Amino acid sequence: MGAIKAAAGDAVLTFLWISCASTLGLLTTLIATAVGVQALAWPPLFITTSLVFLLVFVFTFIGDSLGGASFNPTGTASFYAAGLGSDNLFSMALRFPAQALGAVGGALAINEVMPQQYKHMLGGPSLKVDPHTGAIAEGVLTFIISFLVLVIILKGPRSSFLKMWLLAVVTVALVVTGSMYTGPSMNPANAFGWAYVNNWHNTWEQFYVYWICPFIGAILAGWVFRVLFPPPPSKKKTKKA
Repeated sequence: MGAIKAAAGDAVLTFLWISCASTLGLLTTLIATAVGVQALAWPPLFITTSLVFLLVFVFTFIGDSLGGASFNPTGTASFYAAGLGSDNLFSMALRFPAQALGAVGGALAINEVMPQQYKHMLGGPSLKVDPHTGAIAEGVLTFIISFLVLVIILKGPRSSFLKMWLLAVVTVALVVTGSMYTGPSMNPANAFGWAYVNNWHNTWEQFYVYWICPFIGAILAGWVFRVLFPPPPSKKKTKKA
């Protein structure tokens, strides 16, 4: 029953995340234009980072309210590989499809309600290189972000504000880095949602680039974190005779 509840929470959170995160490009453009900095390089990046920070802050609260819901399958996989959390193979087998379903719903919903003049600014990750290069890029980027998320959350500053700001900075930096390769996604559910809208969700390239390699990167990140930061040995209580 707990696994079903977690999957339902993931579906809801992913639906909301995809609906909101897909508007980041549009919101950045509107804000940058309003303050007259759209032609500069760094101010729009700062605006995007601030918006991501706000989203992370809000969705952390929503996820906690939903019992620890997640909108990214690779995040769930990396924490499991690191030996953290309460997930098992059964719960993840329910959560991953739920996240993909939520992403499809979120992509369809935002595409439906977005005014026509802004629809061209919507869209998910797209493969800009050959599949093998894209798969390597997506795997490496997912490894980096998964490892850094583990470090920031578990070994980073005590301040929740600083943790969320670091997560936002890391996310934007990797998105910019991977923009010339795969979009990037670093989130199989997000990639699947927009691939469904664009009718290429059932292709080998989509599965290879945006599912297989990101999961490999996330699991490797969890293993590396576990090696570098092993959990403290459990102290067995000795019974007195």
